[in-house]
Amino acid sequence: MFIHKINEDTELRLLEMRYADDMFQLIDNSREHLREWLPWVDFNKNVKDSQAFIEGTMKQWAANNGFQAGIFYKGELAGVIGLHNINWQNKSTTIGYWLGDAFTGKGLMTGACQAVVDYCFNDLKLNRVEIRVATGNEKSAAIPERLCFQKEGCVRQAEWIYDHFVDHYIYGLIHEDFNKTKLD
Repeated sequence: MFIHKINEDTELRLLEMRYADDMFQLIDNSREHLREWLPWVDFNKNVKDSQAFIEGTMKQWAANNGFQAGIFYKGELAGVIGLHNINWQNKSTTIGYWLGDAFTGKGLMTGACQAVVDYCFNDLKLNRVEIRVATGNEKSAAIPERLCFQKEGCVRQAEWIYDHFVDHYIYGLIHEDFNKTKLD
């Protein structure tokens, strides 16, 4: 089992089937909050949907193509963070994340993202990490900004969310800049 302790109250754990019920309940209790920015919420209708997602993430991990981890706060599943996939040829990846409504505003996601970025550069030896954020999602955009990512541009109509397209800001951090922020 993979566990990465962020602080006394928070840790990352690879998603496993035993978390499917908790994950479904977290999504179900946060539907309105999550639905504004995430296109998959309505497709997660029962525990079996959460199980199918976790099964896919286990295959992703086994194929060395990234991971999805639960963010646990005081022992309770608070959200998910992971790598959408890894482009090994270009040594790059994109981080995706979400938190349940009751867990926002505690700094959990900033800490989780910092841990994943450290893992990407130090353990996986990647050169580039991206975070893509819908242009109106200010809370989500604050995370890469806090972590010294550079806003590199905007992709128009990048994602369909239920009944409309949203544009995405692309935030990037390269290994060279990551090392500079560690020294400053």
